Order: sequence, then C-alpha cells, then structure tokens
Amino acid sequence: MKRFIATALLLAMLAGCGTKKDDESWRSEQPPAVMDDGADLMRGIRARSLAVRSETAEPDQLTDFGLALFRRCFQGGNTLVSPLSVLEALGMAANGAAGNTLAQMEAAFGADLKTLNESLHAYVQGLPDGEGGSVHIANGIWLNADGDLSVEQEFLQTNADYYGAGVYERPFDDALAAEVNGWVAEHTAGRIESIIDQVPEGAVSCLVNALSFDGVWEDVYRADQVRDGTFTTADGEVRNGPFMWSTERAFLRDGDAVGFLKYYDGRDYAFAALLPPEGMSLADYAASLTGERLRETLENMDENAYVNAAIPKFSGSYGAELQNILAELGMADAFDPGRADFSRLGRSGSGPLYLSRVVHKTFINVDEKGTQAGAATAVEVEAAGLLGPEEQVCLDRPFLYMLIDCGHNAPLFLGAVTDIAVG
Repeated sequence: MKRFIATALLLAMLAGCGTKKDDESWRSEQPPAVMDDGADLMRGIRARSLAVRSETAEPDQLTDFGLALFRRCFQGGNTLVSPLSVLEALGMAANGAAGNTLAQMEAAFGADLKTLNESLHAYVQGLPDGEGGSVHIANGIWLNADGDLSVEQEFLQTNADYYGAGVYERPFDDALAAEVNGWVAEHTAGRIESIIDQVPEGAVSCLVNALSFDGVWEDVYRADQVRDGTFTTADGEVRNGPFMWSTERAFLRDGDAVGFLKYYDGRDYAFAALLPPEGMSLADYAASLTGERLRETLENMDENAYVNAAIPKFSGSYGAELQNILAELGMADAFDPGRADFSRLGRSGSGPLYLSRVVHKTFINVDEKGTQAGAATAVEVEAAGLLGPEEQVCLDRPFLYMLIDCGHNAPLFLGAVTDIAVG
C-alpha cells in the first residue's frame, strides 16, 4: 500500500473545505473536573464564548506542520499522522510554556501561541458536520492529585476557552491509564483503544486529544466496481487484493506526480491521492513536497478531466512516540529537564516541569461505503526532580581514589589507579 500512504496524510489536511455555523459548538463538551478530595480546580473557570472569525483559521499551519511531521515519521512502511490532533495536544501544553521553550514551540508550529490558539479554535469551529462527513474532537487534561502540583488558573482558563478542555484531578496510579484509555476509546468510537500503557513515576499531568472522522462516499461503490487487482510494494513484492474503481472529475498534477479527489457526500470532505512517477520513491517525493506546492496542486485541480481511479481497500493503524521528532523540528528545550520552562502551567515541589513523552496513534479504514479514521495524542508532563548543574566525570585516565571515614572526612585508604590490568 506504500504508493497510497500520501492519501492518508492528505485526508487529515483536507478536513475543512466547507464552513460551519459559528454558533455551533464543535468540540466535545467536557464535564467539569471531578475532585475526590473536594477541591475544585475549575472553580470560576468555564469556557467563555469567543467570537469566531473565519479569517483567523489557518489550515496552512496544518499542511506545513503535517508535512514536516510526516516526513520524519515515514520510514518506508504504512504511516498515518493527524497534524490536527498533534497540534491540539501540543497547543494545550504550549499554553503552559514560557521563555525559550515557548519560542521553540512556536517556531515548530509556524505560528505564535496567540495565533495558534485563535486559528485552531476558529478552524475547528468551522469544520462542517453533515451526514456525509463529520469530525469529533475532544481534549482532556489530567492532573496529579497528590497535592505536589500547583496549577496556574490562567493555564486552565485558556485551555477551556480555546480547546474546550475538561480537567480531571486523579491519583496517578495504575487506574489512571485505564481511565485515559477509556476516554480516548469513547471519543474515537473505539478506533483507538489505548494511548498510554502506564503512567510514568514522575508524571504530574497528561494532556490528551482524541479525534475521529466518519465519511460516506458521495458515490458509493457498486459491487461491479470492486475488482481484484495487484499492488507492487516499494521492494517489488506483489500483493493481491480488491480495488475500488470509479470515474472521478477532479484530476491533480504536481510535476510528474498525478492524483485525484474523491468526495464524501455533501462535498465538505474529500479523499485525495497523489501518485509519484515511476522510478521515484514515495520517500523522495515526500521529501521534495512543500506545503506551498501542495496547496497549489489542490487549488489548481482540473475538474473537467475524467479520471479512471482505483483505490485499494485498506485499513491499518499506526503509532509513534514523537518527542525525538518534535525535538528535530526545533522544540528540543521542551523535552530537556534542565532547560524546559513550563512555569505558566504550574509548579511542582518535586522539581521543574518538562514534557517527557508525546504519544500519537492513528487508525484508518477505507472501503466501498466510505472512510473511518481516528487519532489520539497524549502529552505527558513530568517533574524532573531537583536539578543542579550537569557535570560529567569519566575515570578513563589515571586517577586518585580514597576510602574515607565520613564522620571526619578522613581517608582510611588512599590510592591511585594508573592501569586497570588485573594484578
């Protein structure tokens, strides 16, 4: 299926070719935080009604960030990322960042935090919701109930306003992973059954996004349009499987690469495919593709052409930890306990806060009736422990050593090592 990997990426980036009524709430409504000890972290905090201006929506950020993310995730196998899910989760985390940590995150996002908050909010509020295609988005923030974490109220308010985030204070024990995973499964219609396997020992917060897409083809395939065919992998291996054939009227061309759009009912959403030319690997094509060129390709589609299009029936899931990839994209300080600055999120008596993991999982199924897809992203925040200056000592040359009486700091033995040969 490697020739069709790019279609899965494009699916996530095309969600938004229509408009949605501004007075409709598009994010999942989250219940208020439930506090076992009676504390109310959300006292006085409820999502405020924000004016939604369609011109603030910036889908270009999804395209540019999505391509950069995809290129680093793609290692030759089936790959699927949701830029929207990742940006929603990281956007919440960024509202707790400050200083150089925030600057690096903004550079990786391609937007300052204010713009990101406003554009994601406007974009999600504007997503169409019809019988032919719909997206469900939910955000949640879990906080450690051990009392060690002091959370900034502005952090909670901003994420309630722009991300509709629910906040849940819980003991960070074995039961938490089951709760988070159940929440993700519920909000992805069971397509992502789990996002975290266990809660790290030093974790103080977990910020989670869940996203699902359901689309019914505008023209559902008839039985006679599904025929067996062969698919050749990048390694030259031949796979047999069912292909869905149709005639489409939206032809795409990017240099020598060709493709098409197939619409979901209502034409609010579409499935897009781009096939690199013979002799060019998908990796090389993806590496050469820019956000600007992709936007031009989609904007300049030829709707007068007749495309004999064939899509293989396929389904699959994908998962990756993104912290190293995101560090490569420029936000390294966020994952460095000695450099991260999340003072706008809160403070922990155990030490400074940093992002320990970003876990991303996706699912897709494409068949005769339409497409179902799901994505979830979890950002784990840990307290680093009290840190001092970082030093390194490697005894890889002659050295002095002692066995001391600590009560008096007196050496009982004192020696030197100039050779580690036995004897």
